[in-house]
Amino acid sequence: MTDPRPTSSHHRIVIAGGGTAGLSVAASLLRESPQLDVAVIEPSDDHYYQPGWTLVGGGDMRAEDTHRREADVMPDKATWIKDAVAGFAPDDNRVDLASGAGVSYDFLVVALGLQIDWDAIDGLPETLGANGVTSNYRYDLAPYTHELARGLGNGANALFTQPAMPIKCAGAPQKALYLTADTLRRRGVQANVAFYNQGGAMFGVPAYARALDDIIAGYGATPHFKHDLVAVDGPAQQAVFETDDGRVTRDFDMLHVVPPQSAPDVIKNSPLAGDGGWVSVDKNRLTHTRYDNVYALGDCTDTPNAKTMAAVRRQFPVLVGELRTALGERAQRREYDGYGACPLTVAHGKVLLAEFRYGGEVVSSFPLDPRVARRIHWPLKSRGFPWMYWHVMLNGRDWHWPEPKPRPDLTA
Repeated sequence: MTDPRPTSSHHRIVIAGGGTAGLSVAASLLRESPQLDVAVIEPSDDHYYQPGWTLVGGGDMRAEDTHRREADVMPDKATWIKDAVAGFAPDDNRVDLASGAGVSYDFLVVALGLQIDWDAIDGLPETLGANGVTSNYRYDLAPYTHELARGLGNGANALFTQPAMPIKCAGAPQKALYLTADTLRRRGVQANVAFYNQGGAMFGVPAYARALDDIIAGYGATPHFKHDLVAVDGPAQQAVFETDDGRVTRDFDMLHVVPPQSAPDVIKNSPLAGDGGWVSVDKNRLTHTRYDNVYALGDCTDTPNAKTMAAVRRQFPVLVGELRTALGERAQRREYDGYGACPLTVAHGKVLLAEFRYGGEVVSSFPLDPRVARRIHWPLKSRGFPWMYWHVMLNGRDWHWPEPKPRPDLTA
């Protein structure tokens, strides 16, 4: 038994996290069963459409259009526990809160996302938002990315980094590069654009990686693989990278940083954690591997899929079906197949829509070659997906059109 805390409340279902994954589950449950006792633990007053920050950084979306008040997106019938999760006691069916209280449950859904480890890069926190250092991974910094791109001159050095996987939206680091490079091209500026990637390829799925090799080459940008950003000297405008041959230092005028990311500490230090500190779940059913009444989805799990909004869109109906079955209700049960998608903004007005499943299997929702960037996908990225997020997904609506089809001809 864990040390008891005062239990302030008990709920049939407790959802830890009021982000994309948590609210999608809560809304879906309450759409079908409005009287169901569902509580959502979420400390923040703000909710963000984070995929839009790439467009903000490119000057193609206003930052304020990616923001809503948490109160405005919380399902009406849900109980909002405005507190932070401080610990999990699954043997006692309890979540401990930062306030010192505890919340007990019959069923628990963990949807805490991941944490961005800004402090893991020496010198980064104190120079973010100044000295040419930016990141589209923060709401307040994405506009600075566009400001920097518009201010670069001939011969300037623009560096873009990507850390070790997993991260949320693995394509986002290079999206920032492409939109900046396209902005420079349209301005007639000849700058030195470089991509410093801790990994060994442009993308984890070979069919798309080969296409992106051509796209980055088309901008005259230089990819550097096996380069891991470890330190930043903002005033000197220098970035330090760890390589197989030791450390190298590069000068910059603009540095777009994507820091390392990991499971939230509160999960790492809990009985729910598996390898790497992520919540340990069955990769197809999203049920916990040790606790029968615990479920998890989204960025906080150890499922071997891309950590994207598209993945959550496919995951939450699966989890809800499992949970309804456990509640004794009739429900359609499905399996999550690892679907993920990354709409890569390779230029202003052009998107390469990369879709895939577990094992790097290429799939496509449209009868087109998915390796080709197209203008017809831009309205999806810039208007369609945001609208579906706010009005469909956060309302718990499940949609499966168009259905992705396997592309065995493209799967390596």
